[in-house]
Amino acid sequence: MGTFHRHVNKKIEVIAYSGDRSEEAPRTIILHDERIEVAGVLNRWIEERFEDRARKRFFKVKGSDGNMHKIYYDEKIMEWFYVVED
Repeated sequence: MGTFHRHVNKKIEVIAYSGDRSEEAPRTIILHDERIEVAGVLNRWIEERFEDRARKRFFKVKGSDGNMHKIYYDEKIMEWFYVVED
């Protein structure tokens, strides 16, 4: 069984920064044609599914718009997604 949660996801553009250890951290989110600067990373974690080697790096961030945003990077397809939760 995989550990991925079920979400409604929207593909987004993210400008990220790679640090010394090649860990990408989101700096800017482009959502609905709006540029939202990441004011802070509140939480980060990795979810993996071993049967197909899928790995997603999740970030819960505070945006310059004052809202909390949950995004992830899908390492298998190399794309960023916005998580819309119920």
